[in-house]
Amino acid sequence: MAATFTASGWRARMREAVVVGALAVCPAVASANAPAPDLAREAAVAALLDQAKDSPPALRVFLRGMPKGGDLHNHLAGAIYAEDFIEWAGAKRFCVTANGLTIEPPPCPAERAIERFAVADEFGYDRLVNSMSTRGWQRGVGRNDVTGHNQFFESFSRFGPIAGETAKMLTATRRIAASDNLSYLELDHNTTTLGSTVLAAPDGPLTEADLASRYATEAKTLAPLLPKARAELDADEAAAEKAMACGTAAAEPGCKVAVQYLFQALRALPPGQVYRSLILGFMIADADPRFVGVNIVMPEDAYPARRDYKLHMAMIRFLATKYPKVKLSLHAGEVTLGLVPPQDLRDHIAQAVALGAKRIGHGTGIAFEDAAEDTMARMARDGVAVEINLTSNDVILGVKGADHPLNLYRAHGVPVVLSTDDQGVLRSDMTNEYVRAVREQGLAYADLKKVARAGLHFSFLPGEALWTDPVALKPVAACADLATPQCAKFLSTNRKAALQVELEQRFAVFEDERLKRAKKP
Repeated sequence: MAATFTASGWRARMREAVVVGALAVCPAVASANAPAPDLAREAAVAALLDQAKDSPPALRVFLRGMPKGGDLHNHLAGAIYAEDFIEWAGAKRFCVTANGLTIEPPPCPAERAIERFAVADEFGYDRLVNSMSTRGWQRGVGRNDVTGHNQFFESFSRFGPIAGETAKMLTATRRIAASDNLSYLELDHNTTTLGSTVLAAPDGPLTEADLASRYATEAKTLAPLLPKARAELDADEAAAEKAMACGTAAAEPGCKVAVQYLFQALRALPPGQVYRSLILGFMIADADPRFVGVNIVMPEDAYPARRDYKLHMAMIRFLATKYPKVKLSLHAGEVTLGLVPPQDLRDHIAQAVALGAKRIGHGTGIAFEDAAEDTMARMARDGVAVEINLTSNDVILGVKGADHPLNLYRAHGVPVVLSTDDQGVLRSDMTNEYVRAVREQGLAYADLKKVARAGLHFSFLPGEALWTDPVALKPVAACADLATPQCAKFLSTNRKAALQVELEQRFAVFEDERLKRAKKP
């Protein structure tokens, strides 16, 4: 299917997006020798952004159409807006709970049936949406009673009863991504088949010395689940493609958004359950090319996550020796001063980088780490990107503006990508993250283009990248001239590079369109 780049789907995508006729590449994108941007045009568009940046509405209009590369930190369940969950629950005849804060399966009194409740009780419906997201909290509702952190994480249990609608969730997320002009989503997602077995893991103590023997037992137990999990994802992806009419003349824009997955292990659980979730992640990522890596999630400040952080790193280190091709994007440093004791601020990011993580999720606490400058130097040297989630860090951690380390990372040469984290729960989208990056962090248009390019370059998309140097924009030798059979062959077998070429084309179209609009009286 197109979302996972089957051979036939990939060739079709390449014909549409990259190769036209005899490989005639958009002249505004590529010179005779390299896919270099038009610097004069870029400067003119940058001036237009500078004119718009003092007006949030004008800035959003400007940035909505900007191509944004990939969203590499996007949890599928958290990407869905509460209103969608409620609608899907109503279609299944679900009910509002007696306290009005969440949903549950039927039966229930008629007045609590969602289909009736949503129409008859406007303010009750609003209260339910606020309960299942941070919408109300961000507008001051309940701030004296609950932190943004707790409101955020509690939302997941409240929409949990309907969060198995994976096909609808994939459809909704790809539609939002298309409207944000994203090319690619790397979704944190566990199939129900695999996720449902985590809590059944053996209980009791687990130490680093036990990892090898426990793995041997667990791997045999869990292996039969993999074909079922793959079949489950096959069905969900097919249903999403059908809902968007992909492959037909009526195909929606979301059909063109490429999708891969990260398996998300769960850190705020007893050690045996954490280890089982990690084993499942490494096994499915090794077996199914749609899963391009493993992550570890849940609140980093939770007691089990803090207590067992080093043990979790040891688990990942052991499994990486068993599955050396599996890539890691690890949540680390999603903490800040006052949220956790000082000892839990000292080295979480450093440990994850030393472990071999290719990307760091959040990284908000870097300034409080003992070896912060050494860690950032290593990230810059080794090309370890940091996934910046501005709205998330504001709501959950209270870190924003000058207190946010985005520009600290940039000053140390660390690759930066912008991402949405949980856009539905946080009531955000990628365009909003770009708006915040401009208004709160001072990023200019050229900076945003670097961020968008980084969202593909540092993705786990299969294949080689277009750029040997993503900052200097030095292409691989095969594509020093795009209009050659050699480059065509390279692009046809390297999915990442092909999407990068397409991104440059989209930049050119966007910039030309902005300049044409600016000339209109």
